[in-house]
Amino acid sequence: MVLAAFAWATGAGWLATPLLDLAQHGYRHTAVPSFAPRTTMVLMGGGTNRSEAGLVPQFNAMRRIAAVGMLYRECRETGASCKVILSGGDPQRHGQAEADNYAPYVLAEGVAPDDLVRENQSLNTYQNARNVAGILGPTHDNRLIIVTSAYHMRRSMSAFEAFGYAPVPYVSDVRPTRVTFFPRIRGFANSELAMHELVGFARFKVYRWLHLY
Repeated sequence: MVLAAFAWATGAGWLATPLLDLAQHGYRHTAVPSFAPRTTMVLMGGGTNRSEAGLVPQFNAMRRIAAVGMLYRECRETGASCKVILSGGDPQRHGQAEADNYAPYVLAEGVAPDDLVRENQSLNTYQNARNVAGILGPTHDNRLIIVTSAYHMRRSMSAFEAFGYAPVPYVSDVRPTRVTFFPRIRGFANSELAMHELVGFARFKVYRWLHLY
């Protein structure tokens, strides 16, 4: 009975709604940031899906791609030097790194090839930040903008801050959720996603405390 009630609450959104609210707290909206003379935008990997057309970015990743394209175009209009780093390896073992998979889509958004850098080795958020730091080096650009989904932003910001950066967040999308009477697949997916992020953030903090990160 308890398990059945828990499953119903999970699928109907009673669990997903407060968990996602917690995961996305403070990042449901971010304004377009100002751009420095030298600005770097980091697009965080968001997974890939297999389709009839081949391997494609997941839906949330497409939202991130559109967001970084918009930021890049606005950045260029200011006359600034603007770079985009695609950060993401192949954690799903789909046979292609997220950064390599996303690159054609980002170029289609108007990002110049010379302004695009691929970081295609990282398998988690901490490695995203570590590998990007290796690309930027100790003398990094004047402005570092992190582009990712609201539910992933807190963990991303903390990871880059661990390497001495003061990143600026830009939220590409907010995960919607609602409470229903009947369980839905979306409710289970939202619950799993929120728990994954909250556990991941807690683990990051513990690892930092233990000096493992």
